[in-house]
Amino acid sequence: MWVRFFFSGAMKVAHERLTGLDRERVLGAVLPVLSAHGVDAVELVWRTDKGGWVLEVTLERPGTRIPGEGITLDLCSEVSRDLSAALDVADVIPHSYRLEVGSPGVDRALYGASDYERFAEQPARLKLRHPYAGQAVLRGILKGLDENGRVRIELASGEIAAIELSEIDSARLVFVPAGGSLHGRAAPRRGASGRGPRRSRPQGTNR
Repeated sequence: MWVRFFFSGAMKVAHERLTGLDRERVLGAVLPVLSAHGVDAVELVWRTDKGGWVLEVTLERPGTRIPGEGITLDLCSEVSRDLSAALDVADVIPHSYRLEVGSPGVDRALYGASDYERFAEQPARLKLRHPYAGQAVLRGILKGLDENGRVRIELASGEIAAIELSEIDSARLVFVPAGGSLHGRAAPRRGASGRGPRRSRPQGTNR
């Protein structure tokens, strides 16, 4: 289960999943490091993959409207180093794991209401809990929130749909390459892959 929460002050964590760990102790180690580097965490996730346990931390600069802006490989490496040291000192993870630190990439996930305001006028994809006009997935241009706090998104038809936050199962920004189309596949230009830039993600192994 995903848990959404925010902290007061400039630094925040938008989305976290720390099932199986002592959440308060993990946050007690992680938050001061993020604050010291002047970054927010879009996601803080404890998960497994074929290589074992992973603590994944996705960073961004507060208030930026371009996903990953200002998150360099050097910064990720510095944050990774300091997080690793802080977690070791706190001794909150009792077995081997990998620490992965990176930027959210161009397909950044959207969580709270503030994200829909912040990324207004950008293309997005909303997966709905219940269909809207027969569509379970809406693609369009975000238009912020209306006076009732509903997410506004301009569809291909020109209609601006208003969707309750509670009706959105998941949402992401969408990368549209030059010459591409949000609502349909355009032929890629010669020499272009049509793919968005990949997120930076230095990795480290702890314990």
